[in-house]
Amino acid sequence: MVHKSGGQFSFYQFAFADLHKFWGPLPSFIYSWVNIMYTRPAGAAIIILTFAEYFIRPVSLWSSMTPETESTMKILVGILALCTITFINYTSTKGFIKIQNVFTVCKITACLLVIVGGQYQLYMGNNKNITTGFEGTTLTISTLPMAFYSGLWAFDGWASSIMVIEEIKKPQINILMSIVLAVPLMTAVYVLMNISYLTVLSVPEMISAPAVAVEFGTRALGDFSPIIPLGVAISTFGCALCLQFQATRICFAASREGQMLEVFSYVSTKKLTLAPAVVLQGLLTFVCLLCGDIVTLIEFTIFMEWIFYGMTMVALLMMRRTKRHVKRTFKVPIVIPIFVLFMSVVLFLTPIIAEPKPQFLIALAFILSAFFIYVPFVYQKKRFSAVDHFTKSIQTLMGVMPQEKDNDPDIEMCGEQQCRT
Repeated sequence: MVHKSGGQFSFYQFAFADLHKFWGPLPSFIYSWVNIMYTRPAGAAIIILTFAEYFIRPVSLWSSMTPETESTMKILVGILALCTITFINYTSTKGFIKIQNVFTVCKITACLLVIVGGQYQLYMGNNKNITTGFEGTTLTISTLPMAFYSGLWAFDGWASSIMVIEEIKKPQINILMSIVLAVPLMTAVYVLMNISYLTVLSVPEMISAPAVAVEFGTRALGDFSPIIPLGVAISTFGCALCLQFQATRICFAASREGQMLEVFSYVSTKKLTLAPAVVLQGLLTFVCLLCGDIVTLIEFTIFMEWIFYGMTMVALLMMRRTKRHVKRTFKVPIVIPIFVLFMSVVLFLTPIIAEPKPQFLIALAFILSAFFIYVPFVYQKKRFSAVDHFTKSIQTLMGVMPQEKDNDPDIEMCGEQQCRT
């Protein structure tokens, strides 16, 4: 029904923008503001820090690095990975796709190796940790959402394909198939991998291990153990590459709707990439990398993400009434958005009421700050001469131009870009 890139941003625009001159575009602006300025860069930083953890883990096992040295090494490796990711997305969209395909094959191969190793351990009778189940754990109203945050983070990729809908061939078929096939497949893979971990690691060991897959490989795979950190590093690098790619599409969608600086929708005339948006995301991710605390970043990020997932369900339910005339390729059963909306409200309210951590209050303040940017610069459309100078400087430095406005749906945004010359 919505055939524009930008994911939830485009959904909000389609659902709300025409309802009110002031309030209508506000949800999409809040989403773009929060995602462009924090959640997408923070998400990439989380994955890059995980990459760095697995990349240096073999080195730390073979050497005597102090915790301070190891922490510094993680940041430095993360910065190097970020520079590489930014360079790839800056230079070639086709190169990104080829690298992503190779990394996906490597990722699945590493996952299958862990699963096969775990199945062998089960065959040998090593199921003690599995039979104990949740023994020794505690369940409270304050800790349950935290568990959901970490768990749901791993499955957050289900929303990725809608970010690039304009660049997908036959999106009405391929997007649906990607979700229907990928989510059950990855759920099965993750469950089997965790069962494999439990064949050789106890629950306390899994919790305390900085790199669970490395510990599993050391104990279960023998001479094949070095493949595991390499496989996880490749997997996380590819994931971070994809996250930055998605974030630039939100930038593009918001900029062409006048909700971000127009220059961030400009396309490189030579490389046919969203060069300014890529550089912006690289810089913001660098700032998030300096935090270095993966758990804090996950809690802070996923808390805000589920606010927007809930808002997306509201948009869907509203469009069932306000957009009845619009042709739909497929129709989601009404019970699904209602359930997701309920879960998003629970995941939003429970941690605030039960255990209000500072990061949750900061997240809410950050969301509210969007209002003070929206009023003067989006609603009132105030403009400063410095913005024009900045735009011209970026155009000169990066060789970018506005994308030609073309209504032909067969022209891919980054495949056969057309720019004004």
